[in-house]
Amino acid sequence: MKKPISATIDEALVNWIEKEVAGTKKYRNKSHLIEAAIEMLKSVKK
Repeated sequence: MKKPISATIDEALVNWIEKEVAGTKKYRNKSHLIEAAIEMLKSVKK
């Protein structure tokens, strides 16, 4: 089950995320990109 969260991030990072989502079919939306990034970080931190 997915749970909504809230985060405050730098405007430049938001702009980058929006461009990544719009420029590729790899991510469905901003949440999908952020979730994928956190999963990648999680795997590196093991």
